[in-house]
Amino acid sequence: MPATMKKTILILSFCFISFGALMAQSNTTLSYSIGIPVGDLSDFIGQPSWRGVVLDFRKMINPNIGVGFSAGWNVFYEEMDRDTYTIDNISLTGKQFRYSNHIPLYVNPTYYLKPGDSMNPFFSLGIGTIYTLRNTDMNLYTYEQEAWNFALAPEVGLQYALEGSGAALSVSAKFNYGFQSGEINSAQSFVTINLGFAFIK
Repeated sequence: MPATMKKTILILSFCFISFGALMAQSNTTLSYSIGIPVGDLSDFIGQPSWRGVVLDFRKMINPNIGVGFSAGWNVFYEEMDRDTYTIDNISLTGKQFRYSNHIPLYVNPTYYLKPGDSMNPFFSLGIGTIYTLRNTDMNLYTYEQEAWNFALAPEVGLQYALEGSGAALSVSAKFNYGFQSGEINSAQSFVTINLGFAFIK
């Protein structure tokens, strides 16, 4: 067997073993995420986002406390009426199409109030960043802004265990607050309602 193949097999084996160890005593949730804009984001796009997903992984330190990460993606969109709009001292007349993509990435310590019960409330605090990509399309032109915002995300939720399955239904509300940064000179904030399925080991 070639040396490079042996190295590849060893690396893959190590990754699988490490992943298996990481998954032991874990709580992983995949959710559909509905976004509601607030603050400056709601001034730019007033419509809720129906396009969102979030993955939460928590390694359980003990039955009540988990520490892990959260990664998501929410896309906001609104079509504006035909009007005259001014961007950077340039005025254009026409319809405007606005998009705002947000990718929140957090470390998220979590506290579970009733581990082992069928109804297990929890609360969490995400600490990390939100990548924001904002586009304003008008006629043949597009105006693009982006930013990496330092962010905090308090969250409250509930997991309902499906008996004997090692799985649970999950619902939560999270307030994503991204501080002012980059090309967007205001905080980027939105609330998400997350409906998901949790795998508990």
